[in-house]
Amino acid sequence: MKKRIVLLILVLATAFSMVACSEKSEGKDNVDAKSTSGDVLETNVIKWTSGNSGNIMLTIAEKKGFLAEEGLKVEMVSATANADAMALLATSKVDVVSNSGTSNPLQQIAAGVDLTIFGGHMVDGSMPVIARKGTVWNGVQDFIGKKVAINPSYFAFTGAVMDLGYDDPLTAVDWVIYANYSDAMAAVVKGEVDYALQGTGQMYAVNNMDEVEIVTYHGKVMPNYSCCRLVTQTNFIKENPNTIKALMRALIRAQQYYEANKEEAVNIHAESIGATKEYVEAFMLNENYVVSPDPLKNPVIRAWGILDKTGFLNENAKEIDILDHINTDLYKAALDEVMAKHGSEDPEFYDRLLKFYEEQNQ
Repeated sequence: MKKRIVLLILVLATAFSMVACSEKSEGKDNVDAKSTSGDVLETNVIKWTSGNSGNIMLTIAEKKGFLAEEGLKVEMVSATANADAMALLATSKVDVVSNSGTSNPLQQIAAGVDLTIFGGHMVDGSMPVIARKGTVWNGVQDFIGKKVAINPSYFAFTGAVMDLGYDDPLTAVDWVIYANYSDAMAAVVKGEVDYALQGTGQMYAVNNMDEVEIVTYHGKVMPNYSCCRLVTQTNFIKENPNTIKALMRALIRAQQYYEANKEEAVNIHAESIGATKEYVEAFMLNENYVVSPDPLKNPVIRAWGILDKTGFLNENAKEIDILDHINTDLYKAALDEVMAKHGSEDPEFYDRLLKFYEEQNQ
C-alpha cells in the first residue's frame, strides 16, 4: 500500500515536467562578466535553495570572496521542504538545489523532469540512527522484523537490507513514515518504533536527549551514499557551462578552506543560518559530516538501481539512461583548473580530491 501511494505521488511530478522542460532561466545579469579562467560567464547570478541546515561550502565561498573572484552572485530562495525545493527547480524559480538529497532528484528525473546532477554538497550528512538508551547494535540485521522510522525511499537502508540477502526489503522491515524527524524521535521515546533516522539538523537535539542514543549513522550503513546532490535543469547547465564551472571552482576552494579551518567554519556558518555555535558544532564537527562538490557519479547510479528495484521510481525510469542526467565534466575541468592555480597551497588536499574523484566517478 505504501509503495502504491509513493508511486502515485511521483506521477504528480509529471504535471509540471512540461513546464520545466520548456521554460528558460530568467534574470540573466551582466553577461560580459568573466571568471578566473578568463571564460565569459553566460550569467553571473544563480538562484539557489539550500534548506535549513545551509551549505557550508556555499557559505565559505561567499564569505571568503571565492564567488566574487569568479564574478558570481548567488541569490538565495527559501523552500520549506524537499518537495518544495524540487518544485521550485522544475518551474525555474531556482537554478540550483543543494539540500534535497539524492532520492528526490532521481525520482523527479524518473517522472520525466529533465534535471542534471552536476555536483554535490554532503557526501555523508551526519544523520544518526537512534534507539532507546541501552539498545545493542549489531548491524542492519537488527532492522529485520522491527519497526523502523525511516522512509524506505532512503535507498542506503533498503540497499543494505538487500545486501543481507533479502529480495524484498520493503517486507523484511516494518518501515514507518512520520511527517518529520521530531515525530520519529518521539516515537522512539514512546516505544512505538525500535529505530529512527534523524536529520543533520537534529544532531544537537539527539545529543541532549537522555532517553535515546545513537546506534549508527546513515553513512556507516552505506559509505559515500551521496546524501545531497547539486542539481539543476538540464537546459540551465547546457546554456550556462562557464557559469557552472566557475561555481564549481569556488566550491572546491571553499571545501579546502573548510577542511583546514573547521572551527572558524562553525562560527561563519552559525551566523549565516542564524543558529547557535553549539547547534552547528553538533553536526559539523562530527566525523560523519563530510562535504564535497564532487558529483559522485557511481553512488548516484547505485542509488538509481536500488530505487528502481524497490519500486520508488516511475515506470518511465526503465526508458531513461541515468548517465544522461549526470554531468561530471564541468566538475573535473574545474578541479583541474583549481589544482593548476592553487594546488601548491595544499597539495595533500588536492591530491586526495583527485583520487576521490577517480574512485567515485570512473
